[in-house]
This record gives sequence, structure tokens and C-alpha cells, in this order.
Amino acid sequence: MQKAKVYFTDFRTKAGGDGMPTKLKKLVKKAGIEELDLEGKFVAIKMHFGELGNISYLRPNYARAVVDLVKELGGKPFLTDCNTMYPGRRKNALEHLECAWENGFTPLTAGCPIIIGDGLKGTDDIAVPVNGGEYVKEARIGRAVMDADVFISLTHFKGHEMTGFGGAIKNIGMGCGSRAGKTEQHSSGKSHVKTDLCRGCLKCLKECANNALVFNNETKKMSVNQDNCVGCGRCLGACNFDAIRFNDYAASEMLNKRMAEYTKAVVNGRPQIHISLIVDVSPNCDCHGENDAPILPNIGMFVSFDPLALDQACVDACLNAEPLPHCQLSDNMSKKDFVDKHDHFTNSTPESEWKTCLEHAEKIGLGTRSYDVIKM
Repeated sequence: MQKAKVYFTDFRTKAGGDGMPTKLKKLVKKAGIEELDLEGKFVAIKMHFGELGNISYLRPNYARAVVDLVKELGGKPFLTDCNTMYPGRRKNALEHLECAWENGFTPLTAGCPIIIGDGLKGTDDIAVPVNGGEYVKEARIGRAVMDADVFISLTHFKGHEMTGFGGAIKNIGMGCGSRAGKTEQHSSGKSHVKTDLCRGCLKCLKECANNALVFNNETKKMSVNQDNCVGCGRCLGACNFDAIRFNDYAASEMLNKRMAEYTKAVVNGRPQIHISLIVDVSPNCDCHGENDAPILPNIGMFVSFDPLALDQACVDACLNAEPLPHCQLSDNMSKKDFVDKHDHFTNSTPESEWKTCLEHAEKIGLGTRSYDVIKM
């Protein structure tokens, strides 16, 4: 397979010149969005509206730039995301929309409708065959996502507590899965509690949607009901004391592979283009109701027709960047027992794993990891 083209520009602007949204529009044009036939087509723009309390998600201004460009080319855009499988403000369409509005995403600011892809309760999905899938034969994808004629992903590239980073593949594969689809992707891994580290703070209990966490009022310790656990990893991200671990390290690898296959189901054979912004690189997902200090500097905006090449280019750019001070990554690197993995995402979250996602994505034909960067 020949190298994919990945288009890049940094976040520098000059006084009196273009603002960042205009610069993004120019980059997407340079990448070739006009090659897509958008005239009269429904165009799904998949993004993350941010959990309430989190402020590292992409600003609505970036979404508006993409929306305006699609409309200029005759398309009928809508912003979309699917409901979550965990508690929070995005577990059903009503709360999800209210959360989006409170975070600044409205038809007025975005310039287009906002549609929750898997419906009111997260059950409006469609079974999509995975061409070449090894672990998923039919992916459960939000119906509105698949009803669209053209697919665009707009991704906040950041760290992630399980998958190492959240890029285009995670935005698409996990993000477009219905609640059933998200459960299927997560269901291999099971967590357990190291009782000697558990402080009984109950933070993890608030994150579990499946009655899998059991608190013993006598010992003041948490435990996991293995029959109910679906391995979503929310409890792991909530624990400040590293008391929650996965029973099988391969659980993260299986999640990565299924996520890649879900992405293949969404984009296979469709007109598409993908955008990632490396900005406010928080150590954890925007699904958290909070965000920590960025672990890496703002690097720039990337666009490609190949979501795999896009992720690889973004990873490489991040790994070549210098860590920021006073963040989770630099704190870890300053510990006496620190072992350098020469990987910012692994050094930030040692229990995470990301390489299998890109390796498997290439294996199943999602795209290529070979790319040329074209700078604007």
C-alpha cells in the first residue's frame, strides 16, 4: 500500500491574519475535501461534546469551521456522537444534548443540527458487518451515523487511561458504537481491587453503571463482582490510589482490536475525511467530568483521508514533543522508581497500551501507518 498523505499546520497565527477556525478550513481544503461529492448529501461530523465539568474538549469554533465548509460545498451537515455506557451526563439523548448545549454546542454556535447517533436510550443502532473482522463480525453502530452519506471525524487527540491515547480510531470506533456496541468492545477485560491500596473513598462506585462494585461496610474496602463487570475501565480512571487493576493485561489489547474493527465498520467504503487536533493534551479521556493539566504542548492540526495514517502521524508528533512541567507525565518521570519506556503515553499511564490498535487496524485493512506529512 502506498503512503497516505497527512496534511499539517501549527497553531501559530499573526496579528491581523487568519484566526484558528479559518486556518483549519484552509487545511481541510488543501487536504482535498472538495474531492468528495457533498452536494445535497447528509454529512455526519463525529466529535466529542465533552463530559460536563471537563474543559479540554475541542471548542465549538472548530466544529463551526468544518460545518461552514461542508455547507459551502453543498452538504447538509450535522454534529453527532453516541450515548455512553457509564453514568454521567451523556448516557441518554436528552441529557447528552443538554450537556452539549452547556458545553457550547448548539445549532446556533455550530451552525447545524446536533443529533445523538444511537437515539434516546442508546438502543437505536444497526448491525454493520466488519469486513475482515477477527473479533467482531457485526458492529452495533448508531443508526444516524450509518444513515449519513458522508462521514467526517473531528477528533481531540489526547491521552487515555486504557488505550494510551484517544485519536481518530477511538473517536470513530468507540464513539460511534451504540451502548451495546461500547459494551461489546469493553467486555473482555475484568477489573479487580488491590485491597491493601483501597482507601474506601467510593469515587469508583460513582462511575460503575453495572452494579459490579461492592463496598464492604465493615472492612471499608471495595471489591468487584466479576459476573457484572464489563471491563469499561471507568473505575480504573476514577481511582486516585492505583487500587484497581485489570485481571488480564491483554484486556486493553482486545479493546484496541475491537475498536479498530468497529472503526472499519463505520468507514468502510464511505466517502470520508478525518481531522485531528493535538491541543490541550489531557492525560485522560474527555469522558471524564474533569481534566488534568496537559502532558504535552499544543502541536497542530492534522487532516487525512486515512484515519490510521492520521493516528500514526499524531502519535509520532506527540512522541517527538517535550513533556510539559507540572503534569501527570512529568510527575511520573520524577519518581525515584521511574522506568522510562521512551513513550510519553505509556510513561503517563503505565497500565495503558496503544500499539496493538494501530497494528491491528493495518492488519484488517483500515489504512496504512506509512505516511508523508504535507505542511501548510
